[in-house]
Amino acid sequence: MSILVTGGLGFIGSHTVQALLDQGEHCVLVQRRASTPDRTGDVAVEQADIRDLASLRAVGERHDITGIVHLAGSMPWPPNTGAPVEDARLALGSLFNIMQVAQDWGVRRVGVASTIGVYLSSGLTEGALTEDMPLSMGAAHLIPTFKKAGELLGGYLADATGIEVVNYRISGTWGPRGHADPFFAGPALVHAAARGVAPDLSGLAATPYAEDALDLCYVKDTGRAIALLHGAEKLRHATYNVASGRATSNAEIIAALRAVVPDADIDLPTGHAGAPRAWLDITRLHEDTGFTPEYDTARAAADYLAWLRDGHDA
Repeated sequence: MSILVTGGLGFIGSHTVQALLDQGEHCVLVQRRASTPDRTGDVAVEQADIRDLASLRAVGERHDITGIVHLAGSMPWPPNTGAPVEDARLALGSLFNIMQVAQDWGVRRVGVASTIGVYLSSGLTEGALTEDMPLSMGAAHLIPTFKKAGELLGGYLADATGIEVVNYRISGTWGPRGHADPFFAGPALVHAAARGVAPDLSGLAATPYAEDALDLCYVKDTGRAIALLHGAEKLRHATYNVASGRATSNAEIIAALRAVVPDADIDLPTGHAGAPRAWLDITRLHEDTGFTPEYDTARAAADYLAWLRDGHDA
């Protein structure tokens, strides 16, 4: 029996797979590019395109899939390819394909990645954000747009098929194998401290300030939370915040990095009066799985720096 993890070779996915393995699970990962099927221990890697139903079904012919963790983006990516209608069709089609094979294989639970952006795009930017807060239908960015659509479609398909669909509303995530993020400065600050250079902030959507804060969850905690949700014997809800449960400011990240690299050139401007400070409430997650974050800002920063200094470049 195996858990199919889409996106399992990626940033959050690779840490989720490790957490699933730590729980004693066997995992099957899929990648789009052609490759020879590979198996190492309790992990098998198969070539399959989640946008292609036939290739997904073929994976089920070689493995006994009993659960699915769907972390690959069911959204047009990269954006602006010049074919928006076809891109949207393929993106939503991948979610339908996942649900179709789940039904074919008799899968009991499908976990689907959502985002903190469903709150922020609804104007919810202050205080504790809970899963039962009403969300607006609108979103200015394609990520929360498609995640909101995916949650609605998942709810319909869960009711129609009897498959348990669990939404993971994932907060800002940082750590090994991460990359530059347009919405928060943390990854750029860590990379700059590790390399001894000034941070490259050109890819951010807005100028970052020291006071800016967001719920940042270290990726090892994110992966463990997802694994716990997937492995729970019983879940009482369809949607869970996957987060640290606290707001972390850029100033806190800078202080944690400077504790390890005192001369790091990572200052940010101050003076952002009224900077939003929101975090995801993780009461549901804790009550139903026992999850508590293991990494505070200091431990996360030190671990991430050590990983980069070992020669990794992401």
